[in-house]
Amino acid sequence: MSHVTIYTRPFCGFCGGALSLLREKGVAFTEIEAGFDPVKRQEMISRSGRSTFPQIFVGDTHIGGCDELMALDKAGKLGLLLKT
Repeated sequence: MSHVTIYTRPFCGFCGGALSLLREKGVAFTEIEAGFDPVKRQEMISRSGRSTFPQIFVGDTHIGGCDELMALDKAGKLGLLLKT
């Protein structure tokens, strides 16, 4: 199973939604709180090209944010992606 990394910030509803879905699916992930850490935030922006939260990666592949994660799950593609 591919490793998931998710950049989050405190009090973010979208971050909470993405984390809940990952937990519901039993996905092991690394959460990086970048909201108040300028170095981690810059790392997230450099990796994703985006400054909004959350930003989610499966391995080195950038998935996007919560909406993209939910869309992958709804389309039945999230499980396939996680197994690669």
